[in-house]
Amino acid sequence: MSVTMPPEWAPQDWLWIGFPHDAEEWPDTLPRAQEQIAAFANAVAESGLEVRLLVRDAANEARAQGLVSPAVTLEWREYGDIWLRDTGPLVVRSGDGLAARRFGFNGWGGKFLMDGDQTVGAKLARDAGLPLETADWILEGGAIDTDGTGLVVTTEQCLLNPNRNPQLCREDIEMRLARELGFNRVLWLGDGLLGDHTDGHVDNLARFVGENTLALPVPSGADDPNAAIYADARARAVSFGVKVVDIPSPGLVSMGEDAEPASYMNFAITSNLVVVPTYGSVHDEAGVAAIAALFPDRATIGLPADAVLAGGGSFHCASQQMPRA
Repeated sequence: MSVTMPPEWAPQDWLWIGFPHDAEEWPDTLPRAQEQIAAFANAVAESGLEVRLLVRDAANEARAQGLVSPAVTLEWREYGDIWLRDTGPLVVRSGDGLAARRFGFNGWGGKFLMDGDQTVGAKLARDAGLPLETADWILEGGAIDTDGTGLVVTTEQCLLNPNRNPQLCREDIEMRLARELGFNRVLWLGDGLLGDHTDGHVDNLARFVGENTLALPVPSGADDPNAAIYADARARAVSFGVKVVDIPSPGLVSMGEDAEPASYMNFAITSNLVVVPTYGSVHDEAGVAAIAALFPDRATIGLPADAVLAGGGSFHCASQQMPRA
């Protein structure tokens, strides 16, 4: 039976979000990361979409209850990282209904292996009443983005990385993307952002915002650490034949001496609201405005995400949507 994966802007029934709980992952910023994720959950819930916020234990639940509005539903789950984009179910249309796909997960190439991350996706899918199939290869949801027509964008740095599927070549992966998720055209970009521990997830670099329309950052300032990466991605996208829309980057965002993989592209599209991460950059306002112009049918807001970023991701990474049946 053929499958298709809806684009993120398709109608949704709810949004799963992970709530931070691990002080080792956020050694200096856990309280602020929790506050920023709670603000994200509150904004989406108050826009009219159901939010299911995952909490780990009683203490984590109590902290969340003190931060979220009554419109947010709390669910106890066993999970390690909050990055449900990668560990949650990928939902596809199959025949007349919906079904879930899960893939192997090895902690982003063996870097971060935490209890619950290999199983939480299947549990969420089954509790949602979705038939579930598990594929025999490694794939994280943040490594792909689709426009809903069978076109998917990804990066060579991630999907061709030997720390994921060393036995698979490019053609093998393309065949599996078609078989499991219905993607019949693959736009391969090169590297993802510098410092991204996911090995270049595309949801931090390039996002579809309409059919055959890809949003890509442009450098902000001469010291933008990803200028060459943006240029390479743009050249590949134009050569492939997709329409490219410019979005300002945050420019250089650093914690200590290292540049952080800060990106407005890690925005979350929900049924009534688009939430853009901001980082205290002088370019925040321009970045949010550029993304808002792409979604005139729904509101767009920017919310601080610098503390969330300290744990390795942002709002898109921490969430996974349930498409409407």
